[in-house]
Amino acid sequence: MTRITARRRVTRITVGDPARSRADLLAVEEPLELRIGGRPFTVTMRTPGNDVELVAGLLHAEGVITDPGHLAVARYCAGATGESGENTYNVLDVTLADGVPAPEPGLERNVLTTSACGVCGATSIDAVTSVTRHPVHDDPLRIDPELLAGFPDELRRRQKVFERTGGLHAAALFDGRTGDLLVMREDVGRHNAVDKVLGRALLQGLLPARETVLMVSGRASFELTQKALMAGVPLLAAVSAPSSLAAELAEEAGLTLVGFLRGPSMVVYSGAQRVARPALAEAVGS
Repeated sequence: MTRITARRRVTRITVGDPARSRADLLAVEEPLELRIGGRPFTVTMRTPGNDVELVAGLLHAEGVITDPGHLAVARYCAGATGESGENTYNVLDVTLADGVPAPEPGLERNVLTTSACGVCGATSIDAVTSVTRHPVHDDPLRIDPELLAGFPDELRRRQKVFERTGGLHAAALFDGRTGDLLVMREDVGRHNAVDKVLGRALLQGLLPARETVLMVSGRASFELTQKALMAGVPLLAAVSAPSSLAAELAEEAGLTLVGFLRGPSMVVYSGAQRVARPALAEAVGS
């Protein structure tokens, strides 16, 4: 897959200086149609690449699959071609393993993770906390704020495509004990980047992702909080703000939610007991 960036001629204008024409790089955004057993399920706009991870993460977040073995086959549809007859690789058909029930009819029209799905806050929170197989309220993660504060810079250093285009979000899964980066992905969509990360973790057998930190480059929405909970991630950190519903869900489920993680400062919206210097954590526990 090579369609991650696209070259385009642009005109740069600076007040007081002559206009200049030059080539620029843009992050590619294309639709991916997901089919399950040949039946259309959903369409998402994404940056091409790591599509199987994206689909695995999306289906896990929706509760369709809970184990890497539940995804038997994933293949691009040969009939999905562009104007010149080439395969666009924009239609992916997956086959679920024997015994794995197909999604209920209408799920594609009532997706829990969609922020515009129309369900009320209480219903959304109850739905997530009742279907997740990996509760996080008892996760033993304790992380030094100094270690956590270094994650945004590490994520930024790994954003190779963002460096060239300035147009991609990123997400990463860190080991909360050692600070090691486990998985990192970029995409035009925040939720897609998270799905790719958690899909990779699922396929590697890393779920539930206990004692880990999910770091995102934008804000922390209800949707991203739900995805973290479905994967058993105990701490979600974002460089920007969370939504009110994300904070409510995190509090209800026992997830630590950190926002405005920039430089040495951060705001902890729930689960502050997990973010403490070792000496303080010992004092609180004594």
